[in-house]
Amino acid sequence: MNSSLKIFVLPIFFLSLIFSCKNGEDKVTKKKSPNFLFVLVDDQSPFDLQAYDPESILETPNISSLANEGMVFESARHMGSWLGAVCTPSRHMIMSGRTLWHLPSRGNFKNPDEPDGLEQQTMGAVFNRAGYATMRTCKKGNSYPAANEQFTVVHDATKRGGTEESGSAWHAKQVMSYLNDRESAAATDPFLIYFGFSHPHDTRDGTPELLEKYGAVNHTDTLTLPPANAKQPPLQENYLQAHPFFHGHPKLRDEERVSGVWKNRDEQTVRNELGREYACSENIDIQLGKVLKKLEEMGELDNTYIIYTSDHGMSVGRHGLMGKQNLYEHTWRVPFIVKGPGITAGKRVKGNIYLLDVLPTLCDLAGIAIPESVEGTSFKPILNGEKETVREVMYGVYSGGTKPGMRTVKKGDWKLIKYDMMDGSVRETQLFNLAENPHEYLKEHQKEGEMQTNLAENPKYAKKLAEMEQLLLEQMKLHDDPYRLWNQTK
Repeated sequence: MNSSLKIFVLPIFFLSLIFSCKNGEDKVTKKKSPNFLFVLVDDQSPFDLQAYDPESILETPNISSLANEGMVFESARHMGSWLGAVCTPSRHMIMSGRTLWHLPSRGNFKNPDEPDGLEQQTMGAVFNRAGYATMRTCKKGNSYPAANEQFTVVHDATKRGGTEESGSAWHAKQVMSYLNDRESAAATDPFLIYFGFSHPHDTRDGTPELLEKYGAVNHTDTLTLPPANAKQPPLQENYLQAHPFFHGHPKLRDEERVSGVWKNRDEQTVRNELGREYACSENIDIQLGKVLKKLEEMGELDNTYIIYTSDHGMSVGRHGLMGKQNLYEHTWRVPFIVKGPGITAGKRVKGNIYLLDVLPTLCDLAGIAIPESVEGTSFKPILNGEKETVREVMYGVYSGGTKPGMRTVKKGDWKLIKYDMMDGSVRETQLFNLAENPHEYLKEHQKEGEMQTNLAENPKYAKKLAEMEQLLLEQMKLHDDPYRLWNQTK
């Protein structure tokens, strides 16, 4: 080779080498998109879990590990409901990121400004367009069918039995099968898995061994009480034999027709039902553990955000109620735990998040544009340790029975609940300081201490009551609540 040719070739060689190294470096350093495992259980109060109540006898080691290795939100809530099946609007809000009164029409709820084609802006559709593999398993019914169908792989069925095929194990099996298929195909695209369960919603038919562990039976005889058993969970701190006034939803199945409970609120019935609830919840934990282990074996766990929550809380004897049609903390709040890349282990935050904040947060974490239809707020800054809360004020609704129904507002330690039902025959106001009275004791609980009760009629707190009443009206207007309570101006 002549010298002039050498001079020409050598620079090209070195330039090629440099670009080759640079491209290789880009391939190595390019960040992989995160995966998501969104776990949604059906009807679970946060206070069932040791992550929220250390005195609980419910054993959920996998959920507790998520709490220890991730972030626990103290104030996570569903915004509410306009029908008895509270799970329906809750799941619409999760899927769409929209507020309660801006959801698609459903049942007796009619939205005059119903968003057209909203399902194309819901969780499955948004992540599909972003190149994610999407999979879903959950119960059927009381949900958002048009949004559910957007997931690429869907295996939905209601499984509330006590066997592998009829209970929670079925949902885990669908996820395990999906992950096995990905592993066999050597799939590298990121995934979003919606891992839903049908329990611990009634009928709470747990597995025989877990029912035995918690001293419970699947009681079916309306003429007798279930047997007492020392293994059963103790009554909750705020248990009552009856709510002090009618909740305003006549013939509500959750309060009158739950198998094994019916209208009974005696200690034997409630403790047995708690045992059934705990048996179903521990089984959920066992099934979750299988999926987490599989993700670890696949090398995907460290790059996966795991979100554990419920569609709403549940009473099961608290305040003399059985269902989810109320706005006490045990029902308005939901468990909410997040573990994933970069999240500080063992941290507890206030949060003040709604379930409708889930979609914008997932988008934010994945680097996906948040749809313009979304009204929720990303809480990624909380997960990153930059903020403690995303909002100051929390607003809640139950308008599934007689109208207007129940409304609540919370700011700081103070919470107001108002009831306007049964054509005005039930009009009640409750004011709680949750720092002093976290269980929302009423006078019927007969607790000592000035603040261990409803403070609405205590003249010392008249100024605070007026402040919270005004705040509630502001929130109702802000969220386009179509109703007004008896003592509110338009």
